Amino acid sequence: MAETLRQRLVRGYAYSIFVDGMRTFSGTNDSYHQEIKQYAAENFTVEQLDNALAKGWITQREYDDTVALRITDPEDPAIIQV
Repeated sequence: MAETLRQRLVRGYAYSIFVDGMRTFSGTNDSYHQEIKQYAAENFTVEQLDNALAKGWITQREYDDTVALRITDPEDPAIIQV
């Protein structure tokens, strides 16, 4: 199935916020926030999330919301166990 425009935007926003810091949640339409956090939780490493927080690209609240969405897998050491 082809990626929809909204999915492409969510992916792009997530990379711009969490990976390169070129965008912030406050500069992104509120209707995308939950999907961006979900995408980041499912596709980015803990180190990438930590880095975004450390560099001030996301707030503590945005970080906490995103980390809370991560799937826990006891066999995967890269997944945060909550």
